[in-house]
Order: sequence, then C-alpha cells, then structure tokens
Amino acid sequence: MTTLLTPQAPAPEQFTDPAAAVARLEELYVQATDFLCDSFADAMGNGTPAARYRAYYPEIRIKTSTYAQVDSRLSFGHVSEPGVHATTVTRPDLFRSYLTQQIALLIKNHGQPVTIAASDTPIPVHFAVANNPDLVVPHQGAADFTLRDVFDVPDLTTTNDDIVNGVHDHDDAVGPLSLFTAQRVDYSLARLAHYTATDAGHFQNHVLFTNYQFYVSEFENYAREQLADPASGYTSFVSTGNAEITDPKAPIEQPLKLPQMPTYHLKREDGSGITLVNIGVGPSNAKTATDHIAVLRPHAWLMVGHCAGLRNTQALGDFVLAHAYLREDKVLDDDLPVWVPIPPLAEVQVALERAVAEVTKLEGYELKRIMRTGTVASVDNRNWELRDQSGPVQRLSQSRAIALDMESATIAANGYRFRVPYGTLLCVSDKPLHGELKLPGMASSFYTTQVSRHLAIGIKAMEHLRGMPLERLHSRKLRSFDETAFL
Repeated sequence: MTTLLTPQAPAPEQFTDPAAAVARLEELYVQATDFLCDSFADAMGNGTPAARYRAYYPEIRIKTSTYAQVDSRLSFGHVSEPGVHATTVTRPDLFRSYLTQQIALLIKNHGQPVTIAASDTPIPVHFAVANNPDLVVPHQGAADFTLRDVFDVPDLTTTNDDIVNGVHDHDDAVGPLSLFTAQRVDYSLARLAHYTATDAGHFQNHVLFTNYQFYVSEFENYAREQLADPASGYTSFVSTGNAEITDPKAPIEQPLKLPQMPTYHLKREDGSGITLVNIGVGPSNAKTATDHIAVLRPHAWLMVGHCAGLRNTQALGDFVLAHAYLREDKVLDDDLPVWVPIPPLAEVQVALERAVAEVTKLEGYELKRIMRTGTVASVDNRNWELRDQSGPVQRLSQSRAIALDMESATIAANGYRFRVPYGTLLCVSDKPLHGELKLPGMASSFYTTQVSRHLAIGIKAMEHLRGMPLERLHSRKLRSFDETAFL
C-alpha cells in the first residue's frame, strides 16, 4: 500500500473574532499549498515518488440549534435553518474582506462561534501550484510518473453548480454555507486568468460588460482622467496582461495577442472600483464570463452594449433600459429554465435611469425622447435577419420587445442565478426591421458620437450603486427558499 503523506494541520478551533478566523484560514491554506508545491517540485526533480501526497482545503463550519433572530429585510448573513453548515475555502488572501464580512454576520446573527479546520476535501495539485510562477504542471505523459497516482487532480464530479442551481442533496447532514465550494472557485479562477489575461485579484466589485472593443479606449481615457484627480478615489488602472499604471500619463504595454475576453480594471483600495470586460459577440461568451466572475462575488454587473432597435420610433443612438428579457439565447436553459422570470431590480433600474438623466441633461417626459424601457430579446443567431421573418417578428411583437441583442438576457439570467445584482442599458446601433442595417460607414459615425456618452452612463450608474448599502443592493428577490448564509 502506498504511503499517504499530509501536512500536520492545527486542530479544529472555534472563533468569535472574524479577523482571527480568516487568519487561521490563511494559515491552513498556505500550509497545505506549500506542502503540495514543495512535494511536487521534489517529485519533478527527483523522479517517481515512493509516496502519495495530499493536502486539504480549509473549512468554515457553524452549528446552530435555533433559528436566527434577524431583520426580516436581510437577504444574507444567516443560515436558513438550525443544524450544521459548512463550506470549503480557497485563496483566503484574495477573499479576505469578503470572508471577514460574511463570518462577522454569521457570528453576530446566530450568537455562535465558527469552527475553522482542515476539511476532508483534497486540493488538486493543479490549483495548488497555480500561484507559483516557478512551477508548471506538465501535460499527461510528460512526467516520469502518472500524476494522479501521486497527487490529487481536478475532479469534475465534485466541481459543479449544484448549490447555486438549488439541486444539491438536501438530505446531507451538513448544509452549504456558500454558493460555491473551494474546487468550484479554483476552477473559475484558473479560467478567468485564461480568458481575460488578468489576475483575479485585479477584479473590482462593479463589472461592466460590453460587446464592442470601441468601449475600451474610452474606458482607458476615463481611467487616466480619474488617476489625474487625487480626489477621485481611484488608485490604478490595469490593462490586459496585468499591465498596471498609477501615473495618468504612463504608457501601457500592449500584449502581442489579445485574449478571448479583454478585461480592464479601474481600481480602488477597497475593491469598489470598476472592471470592464469585452465579452465580444454571442451568448456563449456572456455565459462563460459570468460563470467565472460570479465566484468573485461582485456587488453588481451591467451590460452596456449595442443592440438592434425594433421600433420605428427609435433612432440610432437611443438608449434601451431593459425591464424584462425574452430568452432565446439557449445557453442557460439547462441551468435556469426559460419559465423562470428574470425580474427587474428596482435599485439597479433607478441607478441606470438616474445616470442617463445626469449624463444627457434630460429629465422626466423629455428623457423618453432618447430612452425606452421594455423587453430586450437575446438570440443565439447573429444573422437572425436572414431567416423567414414571419415567425421571429411575431414572437418579438407578442413579447413587446423593443430591442434585440445576443448577450443581455444571458448576463441578466446568470446574475439572477448567481445572486449578483444585474441590469442592462443598451444603445441602438441599427434597425434591421426598418432598413437601417449596421454598415461600416454608418457604424463609424455612430461609434464616434455615442460610445463615450454610453460608457459614461454605465460608470455613473455603478458609482450610484457603490454608494448603496449592501443589504439594500443585494435584494431578497435574488434569494431562494433554502439559501446559503454567504452572499
């Protein structure tokens, strides 16, 4: 029988101080990953090991015998029923503020300590070495030994969205504390680095999604203006490839090749800045981006892209504030059935409408000249105009849709699924049903005049949301019957 070697972790300990609890999580995580990294480096340098190496994720656990007596308006910070609840944790250094806040609420609302210990869930070696630039896990067959015989590797049978989708085993003796297990978080952290070419630590709590690269240069211009203003609160700007500047006049080194989803971050010290992700065109990219950014637990994400206007009364450059979605994108049907309504979130809707009014200097009835509120349809076929129009147009009319794109419903639906406040403000860039197609000359003129204003509205809306208390922004509309304590 192969010898199993593991680090000697501290015994389980109870904590009433959330900062001390997080410090213990960090201690356990560093001990476990250092053990795996050292063992892996030794195995790669000295040949086939004679033992198997294993280390475990740290865990937060709480046991309650009574229901929490809390403000009924709160949508998070307490477990749904008495019993034992736990979650595994990865990268506690990255999630320090989040974990401290969530643990503090748990202790306060239940009057019980949390227990911090090593879990019984192994850390895959791929995730353990991910933050060590000197180590790379070789592809299958490149090492002198079979990797899975010596180290634990990612296991997709236990890396899933069962908790967030509400299909986890409710008969389990231990209920979940968080929407995501440590393995699921590690999986997404690795994917984020791959798709966006920026480290997860740069992501801010307010995320803008767009479907055009034109918004990127405007975002950089805005970032430089903010860095030049000492009172702005913004501290640095990070471009794709982790190129970071604090000097508003500093050049930014451009990568030789852009990633699939170029991402940029205007940072604040507390993480309350703004991240812009160019997801490109299509619902698959929209789902991929939001699937992985969700584990960072942002406070809001908004879609600020272009769309086809469906009403004759709309003009190019008009805005569309979505208050409902016709979901024909198909990418989320297995996770969130199309019969599930995606409600508008009042706090987000008000912030967006307020931002439009402030940027355009129009109010009340006059604002209706350039902005309509209604249903946005998202489809999975970029060339939907080439199909027989009788069916699609009839459905669009029956749904009262006023705009069509390929990403907004996906982003909103995944926001609903992941309990992340969401919203959509689109800009009409063509009207295919009325003979105004998106052609090169027309597009250039449109982009020049509209992108800057549209982006300014999205940023201002995020700044309004940033000033809102979390307990108000994270609406109960996003929480299910049997909900986890952590946001």
